[in-house]
Amino acid sequence: MSAASKTAALLVEMERAALERWGRGDPGGFLEISASDVVYFDPYVDKRIDGIAALRARYRTLWGKVRVDRFEMIDPKVQRDGSSAVLTFNLVSHVGDRAIRWNCTEVFRNRGPGWRILQSHWSYTAHPAIVAAPGE
Repeated sequence: MSAASKTAALLVEMERAALERWGRGDPGGFLEISASDVVYFDPYVDKRIDGIAALRARYRTLWGKVRVDRFEMIDPKVQRDGSSAVLTFNLVSHVGDRAIRWNCTEVFRNRGPGWRILQSHWSYTAHPAIVAAPGE
């Protein structure tokens, strides 16, 4: 297995493990793999979150509240350039009979303690209000 393939497998596994914890209401998996200077976007916050302390504060409000029955990480792709790598994928979170579809981009940096998320961006694949037109 090439170095690039090993890096890709490692980053996908790190993300998958953090997602598994997230689905059990534990966002700590993402905190553990984030850099101290992480920046974070998601559709539930009005502006970018800067730094691990601010991300920890945000996640504190979610601890124990998120439940995902199962998820599908679709077509993960890692593009590496030196000590940086970008992981992109689609995610389908299954909660009861609902399927919530996401886009994710995670920029990782390999410095100090190993690979850590430097930039995280989550968005809906399609806004939940317009997933299907009436009559479809």
